Amino acid sequence: MAQMGRPRSFDRAQAVDEAMQLFWRYGYDATSLSQLKAHIGGGITAPSFYAAFGSKEGLFKEVVARYMDTHGRVTDPLFDQALEPREAIVTTLKRSARMQCDEGNPKGCMVALGILGTCATDDSNVLEPLRVARARTRAGLLSCIARGIERGDLPEGTDASALAAVFEGFLLGISPMARDGVPQSVIEGAIDHLMTAWSPGS
Repeated sequence: MAQMGRPRSFDRAQAVDEAMQLFWRYGYDATSLSQLKAHIGGGITAPSFYAAFGSKEGLFKEVVARYMDTHGRVTDPLFDQALEPREAIVTTLKRSARMQCDEGNPKGCMVALGILGTCATDDSNVLEPLRVARARTRAGLLSCIARGIERGDLPEGTDASALAAVFEGFLLGISPMARDGVPQSVIEGAIDHLMTAWSPGS
């Protein structure tokens, strides 16, 4: 009688977390299948890998979803209507700085690093989850600024898209600073300076 295939001997959630550390540190392209098979689930065979995830791209999509449900939640304040809009943006930026400088994880933001050279693939299907994540953050910033204008915290003539781009650009720029070892305190001080762009209405 033929022996049935061996069941998966690893915890799927843990395996996705382990893969996330690799993709986060090295990027999609530089993370090889050999690395993934060796480091997730205590080491798995190629058949087990493909049976579990289908492909490297399939695993990466799970990793991005897992990242957004955990570390990526630093942007949640942007969507918290109970927070004043300026406070929501400051809180998001400082939470992101703290997360990106955390010694317990790879430095930087996996979503931001996807456009900064650690994920050089041209495959739009691979990059789409990262674009979606960035678009969500952009929409959150725009929403906060729109609320600020409505409340009179910002002048009526404020260019919401331009101001959102200022904050988004800084948020994306934290990643290379964190990887270069710029202290969290310096980045947080820069955020305080940045928020002077939030000029109150007259």
